[in-house]
Amino acid sequence: MKGRIAVLLSGRGSNFRALYKATKEGKIPAEIVLVITDKKDAPGAESAREYGIETLYFRRKDYPDRVSFDMAIADAIEERNIDLICLAGYMRILTPEFVRRFKGRIMNIHPALLPAFPGLHAQKQAIDYGVRYSGATVHFVDEGVDSGPIILQAVVPVYQDDTEETLAERILKEEHRIYPEAVRLFFEGRLEIRGRKVFIREG
Repeated sequence: MKGRIAVLLSGRGSNFRALYKATKEGKIPAEIVLVITDKKDAPGAESAREYGIETLYFRRKDYPDRVSFDMAIADAIEERNIDLICLAGYMRILTPEFVRRFKGRIMNIHPALLPAFPGLHAQKQAIDYGVRYSGATVHFVDEGVDSGPIILQAVVPVYQDDTEETLAERILKEEHRIYPEAVRLFFEGRLEIRGRKVFIREG
């Protein structure tokens, strides 16, 4: 039986589309059965509807606080027997209550070599700091911001004439490569979290 993935997104959903392509090509032994967005007109959500994937929109204003908002999303995820939650440009920090409910079952992709440059505008942070290399990181989500155990990373050179946009474009190519790989390893049962380290078992 195939694994079941839910994707949370807020924007264009390029990593969502990379994951979807990998599932359709049989590179991941799972399928994306649910997409959740907090932005009604998010291009990623439009793509999900075109693919025939169940797509739910949750509006923050409809809930009294962040916890009730997250718990409504969590209930929808649990009702659909989801095995793994993938964040793909989801622009909200998850509440500790949500993270604890799905411990070890939430992944995120970040456009930097964590623990360097967490949070927003990671590419600009890298350029402003003058690093020679940046990259992408897939990690499990914990209760901090971009602080969970690291699964996979890819290194990208930073050129002297780089802008935030040119660096972001090169990093994105690596994101699209390593995110499906990390999800594949998860569904093959090859990822083991020990403390803050992720060990990858031989296939």
